[in-house]
Formats: sequence, structure tokens, C-alpha cells
Amino acid sequence: MIGFRILQRRRAVSADTVARFRELPVANVSDVMNRMTAGGARLRPLHRGGAMAGAALTVKTRPGDNLMIHKALDLAQPGDVVVVDGGGDLSNSLIGELMISHAKVRGIAGLVLWGAVRDLAWIRAQELPVFAAGVSHRGPYKDGPGEINVPIAIEGMVIEPGDLLLGDDDGVLCVPHAQTEAVFRAATAKHQQEEKKMRAILAGEDDRRWIDAALERGGCEREGSAAS
Repeated sequence: MIGFRILQRRRAVSADTVARFRELPVANVSDVMNRMTAGGARLRPLHRGGAMAGAALTVKTRPGDNLMIHKALDLAQPGDVVVVDGGGDLSNSLIGELMISHAKVRGIAGLVLWGAVRDLAWIRAQELPVFAAGVSHRGPYKDGPGEINVPIAIEGMVIEPGDLLLGDDDGVLCVPHAQTEAVFRAATAKHQQEEKKMRAILAGEDDRRWIDAALERGGCEREGSAAS
């Protein structure tokens, strides 16, 4: 029944792919995806710190209900990221200390909640990546409905089961399963370029001529210059 079902995940990014992406800043990956994909500015890291990478196990649930999230934690494989579309509603928390502790025991690589969490002080002390849109002390319901391993969307970012989910202090990003290799190559090149630029900046050798060139191309009028 659509709206209350559990499906099988048909494919997932490999552990090798996950490990390679974990070394790249999310911002570099986002840049080479033309800055067209993002999980929304409200989706923030709440844990102590550290990067997240893993294959997506998706959950769609009605706002304020976590029945299907509980089931997803039991179905998830070690290294998976459980990502939940809770409609962005912040009235009731979807997970807290008990469920996150269960996720840690299960070897889950991260939790992404388009909704609220609680037990924030405890979450802040943990290394398991937890990203959420907000915090609420009000607990969840456990009635359903909901769906597991269906396509979901968070602020326009579409996530298919088995896609690559990345997260760091800058936020969350999904890389589609079929595009991981091309994106990895481009993001690696971008990261190397930025490392080279940083070395030039620290050495006082950064070439800043591009700024004036861009102003000139745009027709920027400068005080003291002839009016057009």
C-alpha cells in the first residue's frame, strides 16, 4: 500500500566509494555538482564533530511519527546513513538518546532527519553524525504510516535508496548512485586546486588580477574613471 510499505533496496554505493568521498570536503563536492544540490540551510550538524559518508537507507514518515524510523534502524546495514523525510515539521522530535544509541550499536554511519530531535546535550557529546532541522522536547508518535526505501526529497534534494550521503560542518549533500565516479574525479581535482591556491595564499603569491578583470567585463564604473 502506497504510504505504508517497506521495500527492498536494490543497489547501494560501495564501501570503497564511501571511504574515498569521506576525505573530501562537502563544499568541494557541491561545487563540482554546479551548486544545484543541497539539503537546506536548516539541516545542521548537531553532533560533536566529524564527517559523515554512507549509503542512504531512506525513510518517509508522517510528521511527528517515528514507527518507520525504528524499523529502518533494525534494517540498516553497518555503514548506512538513515535519512528521514519527516516533512520538515519541528513540533515533535523523531529521535533521541535511546534511538541514537541503538543506531551506534548497529554500526550506522549517520542519521539525517528532516525534522526535529531531542536530547541535544547528549547528542552534542557524541561522535555519531546527526543532522537535523531542529530540536523539540515533545516526543514522537509510533503509529505510522510511513515508507522505507522509497525516493524522498529534502528541500529539493532528491535522495534515492543507495545513493551516497555526505555530511560535514557545512551541511548534507546527496550524490546520485550513478554519478559517484564522475563526481569523485571532479571533486578530487577541485580539492587539489584549492590546496594549491591555499599554498599560494600563505606564501603571499596569490594572483588577484582576476578581480579587476571581472569588474571590467561587467562594466563596473569606478570613481575617477571616465563615465560611459
